[in-house]
Amino acid sequence: MKANKNFVNLIVQSPIIKKLESLVPKYSLVGDSIFFSTDQFPWAKELELNWQVIRQELDSVLQYTNELPNFQDIMPRQQNITQDDGWKTYYFYAFGFKAEKSCQRCPETWKLLKEIPGLKVAFFSVLSPRKHIPEHRGKHKGLIRYHLGLIVPEPKSACRIRICDEIAYWQEGKSLIFDDTFAHEVWNDTDGYRVVLFLDIARPFRFPFSVINWLVCQILTLSPLVQEAKSNYKSWESEFEKIMK
Repeated sequence: MKANKNFVNLIVQSPIIKKLESLVPKYSLVGDSIFFSTDQFPWAKELELNWQVIRQELDSVLQYTNELPNFQDIMPRQQNITQDDGWKTYYFYAFGFKAEKSCQRCPETWKLLKEIPGLKVAFFSVLSPRKHIPEHRGKHKGLIRYHLGLIVPEPKSACRIRICDEIAYWQEGKSLIFDDTFAHEVWNDTDGYRVVLFLDIARPFRFPFSVINWLVCQILTLSPLVQEAKSNYKSWESEFEKIMK
């Protein structure tokens, strides 16, 4: 696991990536800010229009909440920010790997996801009641983080995300789009589950940085970290299929 983490750090902290990040304000087609709007990512409006369709498929998945893998079970390096059973995941796609069975169980959700340009990661992110995710930040500014609110418990003020010094709240059927390389922290201080559709999207760049970003994502696709996550997912899926039968 340490070797995998070191590999990713080597990639995202390389001089090329550092140079790319320093040039984001100049070459990013969506600017360089903490938050983004759905006008900048038109496909997000289609997800909002169909959020109830996605929610219906989510409800069938949540019948098996306890059996869903913890985030760190799939991505061991997430142990830095979560070690308990409070953050569950249901993967559709990650850096070139399609979770076939998951997509088959939620066909309408996958139909919407596969039309999104630059999709790199997609899963249902399920936070248990009273779950806190400590401050952390993403490592690669070539990605944009997207959340579609699917289940947002009350009170709203107790279910929130802080990014830098700004607090945001999820809304069911609404998008929250942000740059996760800014320090952020999450709380679900309610008695209910909070669920979002969690996506990572390739940040749109002008040439030539569009090509550089594509190359970095290709390298990450082949990285030991992603290969380990794929293996972990397949192991979980094998056991989950036995339950489903």
